Amino acid sequence: MTEFSIPDMSCGHCKAAVEGAVFTLDPQAVVVVDMAARRADVTSAVADAAVIAALAKVGFPAEVV
Repeated sequence: MTEFSIPDMSCGHCKAAVEGAVFTLDPQAVVVVDMAARRADVTSAVADAAVIAALAKVGFPAEVV
C-alpha cells in the first residue's frame, strides 16, 4: 500500500476521478480515499510513478507521503 497526498481533491467528483484514474491502470487496485485529509491509500501492482502520472493526467497532482 502507498499513501498519496492529493491536495486538490475536495469533493465527491474529485474522489471519483482519482479512483477512476487508478482503476484505469489497475482494475484490481484497492483505493481508499480520505477526503478530509486529501489523501488516498492505493494498493496496486502498478508502480507509484505510474499512479502519480495517471492522477496528474486527470488534474490531480499527487505525491507519495
